[in-house]
Amino acid sequence: MKQSSKSPFLFVLGILFIFNSSFIYAQGDLMVIPKRLVFRGLERSKEINLINTGADTATYAISFIQYKMKEDGSFDEITEPEENQNFADEFLRYYPRRVNLAPNEAQTIRVQITKSNLMNPGEYRSHIYFRAVEKETALGESDVIVDENAISINIKTVFGISIPVIIRNGESSTEVNLKEFLLIQEDDKTQLSIEFNRNGNFSTYGDLSVEYITEEGESSAIASVRGLAVYTPNNKRRFIINIPGDIDYSKGKLKVTYKTEDDILYDEILYDLN
Repeated sequence: MKQSSKSPFLFVLGILFIFNSSFIYAQGDLMVIPKRLVFRGLERSKEINLINTGADTATYAISFIQYKMKEDGSFDEITEPEENQNFADEFLRYYPRRVNLAPNEAQTIRVQITKSNLMNPGEYRSHIYFRAVEKETALGESDVIVDENAISINIKTVFGISIPVIIRNGESSTEVNLKEFLLIQEDDKTQLSIEFNRNGNFSTYGDLSVEYITEEGESSAIASVRGLAVYTPNNKRRFIINIPGDIDYSKGKLKVTYKTEDDILYDEILYDLN
């Protein structure tokens, strides 16, 4: 099997300045690039770059984990797919399954599709999970008990980060409608609540933008969010976006736009504030 490649952090980071921050997912001392993998059409192999941005050597175990998205956009871990949900992990292989990264070191993880002839049309999703492996304590370095009658509790946090891996088999029939707008003004905070209604065989992923249009027709961008998803099998997601509080929302309109990363329009709505 071909070995995965390692490279110095600065070299890899220099290349990645080509991409914007929406392509990069960082948490703790681990940077993951890209923040999601999507296989389309005849694509059969992709790569993930891991970069250790910390000051210590770190080891990560790699595995798959399954999630369902709730209506508020949060996730629950699951072991069985919901109705109309397909897991991708049985059609994927990856290597290596464990990496050891020195400070400022990067490594490539290769992900490949397998058994594609067994897939039915539709979308398959699993999340690839990078879990920090705790260093073993050397002999003689155990906790010292000061009072033999006291209870000693050692709490250790396990760090992990995951990104979705999606396989799309067939043509998309997906549509999204924005509806049920609600302006929320309370506690010196102004927000717009939006309901996403997804129909079809694929999930959606794109950028949301909000413009304020005055009664005279002058338009100005007031808010945006990148990388907003509605995953299958969900048909609905409620999202709340912060908007400026120094605008008179008793008049004028809000133009709300949801587009793909490639600037293809999902939906666009004019919300009348009068």
